[in-house]
Amino acid sequence: MDVKLETSWDDLPLMANTSHILVKHYVLDLDVDFESQIFEGTIVLFFESRNRLEKQSGSTKETCRSESNEACRFSTPEPCHSPVTDTRTSSSKTGYNDFAICGKGEKDTSGKDGNHDNPEQASGISSSKYCCDTGNHGSEDFLLVLDCCDLSVFKVEEVDVAVVPGIETFTGSSQIAFVSEELRNQIVHELVTLPADRWREQFDYYAHCSQAPGCGELLFDTDTWSLRIRKTGAQTATDFPHAIRIWYSTKPQGRSVTWTSDQSGRPCVYTMGSPVNNRALFPCQEPPVAMSTWQATVGAAASFVVLMSGENPAKPTQLREGRASWHYYVTMPMPASTFTIAVGSWAEMKPEICSSEDLAAETSLTPSEADFRCVGVCGHMEYPCRFQNPSATTQEVIPHRVFAPVCLQGACYETLLPLVRPCLSAAHSVLGTHPFSRLDILVVPANFPSLGMASPHIIFLSQSVLIGMNHLCGTRLCHEIAHAWFGLAIGARDWTEEWLSEGFATHLEDVFWAKAQQLAPHEAWEQQELKADLRWRCLQDEVRNYPEEMQVLRPNKEKTGHVSDSGSSVIKHGLNPEKVFMQVHYLKGYFLLRFLAQRLGDDTYFAFLRKFVHTFHGQLILSQDFLQMLLENIPEEKRLDLSVENIFRDWLESSGIPQPLQTERQARAECGLARRVGAEVHKWIRVSRRPQKRKRRETEEVFEKVHCFRGEGERQEVENGANIS
Repeated sequence: MDVKLETSWDDLPLMANTSHILVKHYVLDLDVDFESQIFEGTIVLFFESRNRLEKQSGSTKETCRSESNEACRFSTPEPCHSPVTDTRTSSSKTGYNDFAICGKGEKDTSGKDGNHDNPEQASGISSSKYCCDTGNHGSEDFLLVLDCCDLSVFKVEEVDVAVVPGIETFTGSSQIAFVSEELRNQIVHELVTLPADRWREQFDYYAHCSQAPGCGELLFDTDTWSLRIRKTGAQTATDFPHAIRIWYSTKPQGRSVTWTSDQSGRPCVYTMGSPVNNRALFPCQEPPVAMSTWQATVGAAASFVVLMSGENPAKPTQLREGRASWHYYVTMPMPASTFTIAVGSWAEMKPEICSSEDLAAETSLTPSEADFRCVGVCGHMEYPCRFQNPSATTQEVIPHRVFAPVCLQGACYETLLPLVRPCLSAAHSVLGTHPFSRLDILVVPANFPSLGMASPHIIFLSQSVLIGMNHLCGTRLCHEIAHAWFGLAIGARDWTEEWLSEGFATHLEDVFWAKAQQLAPHEAWEQQELKADLRWRCLQDEVRNYPEEMQVLRPNKEKTGHVSDSGSSVIKHGLNPEKVFMQVHYLKGYFLLRFLAQRLGDDTYFAFLRKFVHTFHGQLILSQDFLQMLLENIPEEKRLDLSVENIFRDWLESSGIPQPLQTERQARAECGLARRVGAEVHKWIRVSRRPQKRKRRETEEVFEKVHCFRGEGERQEVENGANIS
C-alpha cells in the first residue's frame, strides 16, 4: 500500500521505507557547475533488506567478544586494487585516488528520464498508473521510497556487480557461471557485511562496483518529498536489486545547499543546515535509523577547494586542464543528514610550528593505521572504532585545519587559530576519546544563518565569532566541538528530541571553555553563573514570545521514536520558519543538565558522562536511555524524588519554565560578577535614554572594565560584558 502520512503545514515528512530496506553505503560521483549552480552526476546505493539484517544480528555479534581477558586485535590487510576491465562506464575522470579506480561514467545522452519502457511518461512512472507495495507482503511489486526533493532524476538502473573482477570471492566459487538477481544481491550482502578490519578492501570493492555497467533500467516516479523506484516482478525487499545507480542533478533553487559569494566576492556553495537536510543534494534515506557509510568524488575547477565531512584530509587530483577532483570517505555509519560539503576558494591557515610533542599528539590515526583493540564490548554496529584504539584514547588534540575566505585570513590567525588546540584538549579532558580522527574548521560566507554548525570531521563557523575578543569565538568553538560527542557520535533516534544534542552542547561549552582558559575553580564558577543568568533571561523571553506547543522538548511524548509500518515518520514543526530562531531546546536542555549536575556533584556527573559516552557512542538514543542510566548511577541518598517520569513531566513534556527551575532561580542570589555586569548594563541603558541634545552639562558615566576570564595565563578584559553570549 502507498504511504500516507498525516502532516501539518510546518511538519517535515521522512518518507523512506526504512523498515523494509536500508542503505548501507553511498558512492557519489559529482561535478560542480557554478555557472548553472548545480551538482550533477551519479549516486550508487548499496542496500540490505531488513529481514536479512535481523537474521544476521540474531546469529552473530561482531564486536570482538573473548572468553579470556586478552584483547582482540584487528589488523588491516592491504587494499585490493584490481583494475576495472569494463570501460563502458568509465571516462577520463580519475577520482578515488585512495582506491585506484576509474572515474564517473559517461553522461546519459538518450534524452529520456529512465522510464524507457513507457514512452508515454516524460518524468517517470505516474503513481496513478500502478500500485506498489512498500513492504514485503502482498502481490504487487515492492516499492523503494527514498527521501528526495528539488532534484532532476534522469535515469535509475540496476548495477551489475557480478562483472567486477575478483568479485567471485564473495560467491564462494572460483568463477561465476550464471548471473541471477539472487546472486547479485548475495554479492552485495557479503560486501556490506565484511568485518571492520577489512574496511579498505570493502571500500575498494564499493568503488569498483559503482563503476560497473548497468543491467536494466528501473521504473521511477517523483513527488514533492520522495523518489519511488520499482522493478517489475520484484515483490519483496529481498528480491529488489541491492545495488542501484541514480543519474541526477540538483536544481539552483534546491534547499539543501546555498549558492553564494564569499566575503572576498568569489563564488562558493555549501550545505547550510537546511530543514530539509540533504534530500535536495542527493536521493537518500533521511530517517536517522538509516545509518550508512559513504565515499564521494567531487570534480570542480582547479581553483576551488572542496571540503567534506570525510575522515581523510583530501588533496586534489588533477584531471583535464583546469579541473581537479577531491575524494573523501567515512567508515563510521552515520545518518545521511550529517553529510556536509563546501566548495569555494578557501585559504588554509596553518598554525605556527609546534613542538615535537605537539606534533606527536596530533599524528593522524586513520583506521588503516590504527591498532584496534577491544576495550570492553561496544554496543554499536561494527566499524573501525576509535574507542577501541589505545592510541586514539590518549590523543588530546586531533589533527586540524582552518579554512576561510582570503580576506578573513588575518582575523582567523589572530582569533580562531590559537583557540583550536586548547579547546580540543579541554574537550578530551572532560569526555575522553575524540570520536572523530580529524577536524576541519571553515569560516563560511556572511549569509550563514547561525553562529556555527557541526558535522563529522568539519565545523562551520560564522564570521561573527571573529569580531571582538576571543570569548565569543572560544565558546562557540567549544559548543561545536561538543557536538562531536552529543549530536554526532551519539544521535537522537527521534529528531524532535533536539535537546539531546543542543542541550548537551550548551552545557558542555561552559565546561570546555573554562578548562581551555585554565581558570581557577572560583573564576570558572563565576563565569558559568553569569552565563546561567543570561540564559535564564533569554529563556524567559522565549517562553513569552513563542507558541506553547513549540516549547516542549519531547512533543511526541509516549510516541517518541515511533514510526509507521514502512518506517516513514513526521518531524513536528520541522519546516516552521520560526524554529530556526528558537533556543528553547538549547536552554531548557542546558538547565536540565545543570540541575542534574548540581544534584549529583560535578565530579560524579562528569564521571558518569564519560561512562555514558563509552556505552552509547555510535548509537541513536532517546531521552529515557540517558535518564535511566543516569538514575541507575545516582546514589540513593541523592536521588530523592528524581525519576524518569518526573523529569518527563517537569522538564521535557511541558511548555513554559520547568517548576524545579523556577524554584531554583527564586532561591538563588546573583554572583558578584553577574551583579557587576548588571550594573554596567544599567549604565548603558541610562546613557542610551538621554536626549541627543543636552541643555546643560550632565555628570559623565564612568564605565568599569569587568574582568571575567583568563586566557593562556594572562588576565583578559571584557568591557561592559558586551562580548559575553
